Amino acid sequence: MAKEFRQKIRQKNTDNSGFGDNASGRFINKDGLPNVRRKGVNIFNRFSWYHTMLELSTFNFLSYLVIAYVLVNLFFALIYYLIGVEHLTGIDKSDPVNEFVDVFFFSSQTFTTVGYGRIAPVGFMASLVATFEAFLGLLTFAIATGLFYGRFSRPRAYLTFSDIAVIAPFKDKAALMFRLAPFKNNSLTDAEVTISAAIEVIENNVKKSNFYTLKTRLNRINTLALNWTVVHEIDEDSPFSGFSDEDFKNTDIEIIVHVRAFDEVFSNTVVQRTSYISGEIVYGAKFVPMYYPDQENQSTVLDLDKINHYQPADLPVFKEKQ
Repeated sequence: MAKEFRQKIRQKNTDNSGFGDNASGRFINKDGLPNVRRKGVNIFNRFSWYHTMLELSTFNFLSYLVIAYVLVNLFFALIYYLIGVEHLTGIDKSDPVNEFVDVFFFSSQTFTTVGYGRIAPVGFMASLVATFEAFLGLLTFAIATGLFYGRFSRPRAYLTFSDIAVIAPFKDKAALMFRLAPFKNNSLTDAEVTISAAIEVIENNVKKSNFYTLKTRLNRINTLALNWTVVHEIDEDSPFSGFSDEDFKNTDIEIIVHVRAFDEVFSNTVVQRTSYISGEIVYGAKFVPMYYPDQENQSTVLDLDKINHYQPADLPVFKEKQ
């Protein structure tokens, strides 16, 4: 089936996508990160932990910090307990549970260098562990502070993309469309979009992916304040020329989206990516408007809840040139 579609494509495939023609699966995940697994290096060299912590969601980032804080204090509390609670003054020795609870809170006070004074180490071993824990706590909070600052100060595009792309009527033809919009109050200018298509074909009984740069009706706008519907007109030069609904469903297609814009506050360029695969392309549909004037007609309301709303639409019959 894919081999037959290859005969319809007049546009020459490109090799500047960054992916080989024998790569498999989705190329770009919905979050914009490449779908690549690396082998040949150990886990400590495979990941940049700094980048990983910056890319985490706020909930996951805070959750990991809290979990790590509790685990570290449990670890040191166990060490103090094994050394012996008699080497700590002010411990409630009424039962083992109270002893361990007091030891845990002493560990947290030492780790944060609070040191209320009710419980104190006695002897060389307990004092040595407390000294090392206080030093580790200073380093840990310095790292956590840097991560907080890095997450807070890092410029980001803060764009939301529609979950689906549509094949919609456009003038007297059809067009591939998706839309995006800023969801925070950051000011983005000189926004530019680049889209390409990866289409799986069969050559010599071997599956491979051909990449095509998709032309857009408008690939650059001065200010990105409202939603932006990106339009690729399916004309004679499009790799999707002559594709029907069944063609889109039965062909492995991925639309790779790359958006670049300038953030005026940070005076820096921000980038965001996403992709759409065959199952996320709705044939014969068009997006409904998602912005409108307010009741006083003094400002424009951008309703982000409508970014995925669409309605059925009849497509014109495309006639290929002979």
